Amino acid sequence: MHASCESEEPEPDKEPEAAEVFHASDVPDGSSGSLVATIDGELATCLGWGEADHETGAAADCETVYDIGSVTKPITAAAVLKLQMQGRLRVSDPIDRFFDGVPADKRGVTVRHLLTHTAGLVDALGGDYDPLTRRAMINGALTSELSTRPGARYHYSNLGYSLLAAIIEEASGLGYEEYLAQELFAPAGMTHTGYVLPDWNPGDVAIEYDAQDRPQGRPYDHPWAADGPYWNLRGNGGLLSTAHDMGRWLLALESDRVLDGKAKEELFRPRVLEEPGGDTRYAYGWVVADTPVGTVNWHNGGNGWAYAELGRLPESGAGFFWVTNRYRSAAGGWNLDTLDPSLTERVVERLVDAE
Repeated sequence: MHASCESEEPEPDKEPEAAEVFHASDVPDGSSGSLVATIDGELATCLGWGEADHETGAAADCETVYDIGSVTKPITAAAVLKLQMQGRLRVSDPIDRFFDGVPADKRGVTVRHLLTHTAGLVDALGGDYDPLTRRAMINGALTSELSTRPGARYHYSNLGYSLLAAIIEEASGLGYEEYLAQELFAPAGMTHTGYVLPDWNPGDVAIEYDAQDRPQGRPYDHPWAADGPYWNLRGNGGLLSTAHDMGRWLLALESDRVLDGKAKEELFRPRVLEEPGGDTRYAYGWVVADTPVGTVNWHNGGNGWAYAELGRLPESGAGFFWVTNRYRSAAGGWNLDTLDPSLTERVVERLVDAE
């Protein structure tokens, strides 16, 4: 385990409950990653464990850069609500406000449908690293066959969040990453989150490893466009960030620095069941779960080589983010019913106890 790097945030609380949010025994031997936790508007802990790069022996720490996968979606959703705050769109807008040639079967699709995965769109138009252009993504979305009529039911769609990224560009007049950097990341104090704008030092970016512990390189070692990933990934995944920056994001969501109270109420309001008869609902880019320790807002993301989870406990004033550069099974996942609690469960329980 490695101590966090120096930062402008307050020194972590030295009370045992807050200082022991993470234990080395919480993860299997050989795993690696980083974790941050916040309590009552302050950073409680930020640290890393294991190696970011097996070849060089570089330690994972609070400033290690990772692919956060679909944890990108809550950020895209926040950007949409920021644009609504600015009067540049409304979530009730149909998509034909932003795109020409929308066919009849999709004229009822709204921004809200895209945010809640209820547009009926397919999951994706190919693999994450297929060289899909913006125009081809939009055309593919508009000409694809809907699985359900718009608004009928939840059907997870990465493609829907790529359309949201294009809508953010249309409504703002800026590139997707440029808008995030200007309107979300800068107010939150995040300087190490994005696709290409942070100008990464390769030594800071974690190497990803598959289930056989084979190196898969850094995220941008795979096919990317000059300005970031191609459009099967843009907007729905692939943002790079650090535990420290994701802690800043959690703290920003507890303040009005990025979104006002009305926008945050919309962001986290549970809206649609993820599964018929299930007990989790999707909000705007967040899953809302009622758990034994209270309401949890969360989202995860992974690609078989890296895995991340972001969560908030609104009733406890706490939040967490953890990420691993190893295949998901090396660090566990979200499951409150397992006999062997996952890292998320243990962090959540300790945050509630600390509060």
